[in-house]
Amino acid sequence: QVRLVESGGGLVQAGGSLRLSCAASGRTFSSAVMGWFRQAPGKEREFVAAMSRSADTTYYADSVKGRFTISRDNAKNTVYLQMNSLKTEDTAVYYCAADPYRAWNRPTSYNYWGQGTQVTVSS
Repeated sequence: QVRLVESGGGLVQAGGSLRLSCAASGRTFSSAVMGWFRQAPGKEREFVAAMSRSADTTYYADSVKGRFTISRDNAKNTVYLQMNSLKTEDTAVYYCAADPYRAWNRPTSYNYWGQGTQVTVSS
């Protein structure tokens, strides 16, 4: 079992930055691929970024490539999402997820989810 708790969301102006954190507890964090997803009102949950267990492989959605960076600290059981140059279209609830059994970019692949943290980008 894995418990995930996100933090760091908030209100920011377009062009600003935020860093989200996801603290994990339970089974060994360092053995889990970690992902970030987001869901805007009225839209499906979409992939944002994912990182391998050893942090040597990362994937990003095209919409955030070059602006967002995923990282992890296995000693602290925490995964981060640094978000720069934020746009109004980045407004959503952001979720971290752990341990996909199939494609890393599909929400249905993940069994463990956090409760989400709201990110609102104003113009």
